[in-house]
Amino acid sequence: MNAPLPTIRLKNAWTSRHPWIFQKLVEKPTQKPKPGSIVEVVGNDGVWIGRGFYNGHSRIALRLLERDPDVQVDAAWFAGRIAEAVRLRRDVLTLDTVSDAWRVAHSEGDGLSGLVVDRYGDLLVVEYFSAGMFRHREWIYAALREQFPGCRFHAFADEHVQKQESFDFRGTEPAAPAIITEYGVKFRADPAGAHKTGFFADQRDNREWLSHHCANKRVLDLCCNTGGFAVYAAVRGARDVVGIDIDEAVIEIARGNAKLNHVRPRFVQADIFPWLRDAANNGERFDVVILDPAKMTRDREQVIPALKKYLDMNKLALGVVAPGGLFATFSCTGLVSEEQFLDMLRRAAFYAGRTVQVLKVSGAGADHPWLTDVPESRYLKAVFCRVMD
Repeated sequence: MNAPLPTIRLKNAWTSRHPWIFQKLVEKPTQKPKPGSIVEVVGNDGVWIGRGFYNGHSRIALRLLERDPDVQVDAAWFAGRIAEAVRLRRDVLTLDTVSDAWRVAHSEGDGLSGLVVDRYGDLLVVEYFSAGMFRHREWIYAALREQFPGCRFHAFADEHVQKQESFDFRGTEPAAPAIITEYGVKFRADPAGAHKTGFFADQRDNREWLSHHCANKRVLDLCCNTGGFAVYAAVRGARDVVGIDIDEAVIEIARGNAKLNHVRPRFVQADIFPWLRDAANNGERFDVVILDPAKMTRDREQVIPALKKYLDMNKLALGVVAPGGLFATFSCTGLVSEEQFLDMLRRAAFYAGRTVQVLKVSGAGADHPWLTDVPESRYLKAVFCRVMD
């Protein structure tokens, strides 16, 4: 028979459906469970609330996983939750019909707070955001093997997460890259390479939508990373494609992705700010311009500076869009809201002296679901526009 779980008591009443409970709301237990231990959670009135991970070292002291008192959080629980996440992708979203690369588990969006899993063919990339998920990783691997027999694993956790959550993980041995296909376009996903998971699967549907507006067009992909939008545009018949990124390593991967698809976009290693100023001064204009920069900040105190940087780069990017051309701009900074991002775009258009018509506002693919109780999980903002004049 299993030993009873430790009990953690809250200081105040708790009625929220959010899975996170912060340290200031939690009574410090006399005997402190190890970071990531599974515990019972009771309110200040002693009434049972749920089961989840406890971490006395983290700002997020509790991550609630289960609210049914009759359901234990054990290996079978993980197997069931991961099976349901996979069923959503395969049976409901039918993602296997368009790609063999998709997000398997999206943390709170799939009821697995602190865990992200991406699939790239036979390679599963597992990222830990909580000590609890790391502590119970063998249950996670077993559940994933059930769904993906013969799969390979690459697992890691960012250093800032390990520091915040108080666990040490050097990561697994680097896994060999996987060649994946989405909507008929091939990419090399290398989690040991320049990008931590090897490829941005969240932009799959945005790449596909925009690429069908690129035939016979001149296309500029700013902050192109491993060439996703640029390669798609070239495959769909763009007459000229230029990709710009400051990181030489991702430029090399982008060139390799172009070769996989037998297309020849031109990739340039450069800082987009001086490059765009020079392009505008030289009268360069593009029919389609994509701007997809990296995350600007994880710090709430740095949101205003992040928005200022977004403003500067969007203003410059708008300056090289041909009249009547398309402009696709993105933000993966979760702390920047859609409202803030759209307001930034309004101001960028004003300062650039351009009239911008918004055609579509989107986000990450449906394999990145988010709960209405946890809007923080909705991080990607995608705005597709036409520049009128």
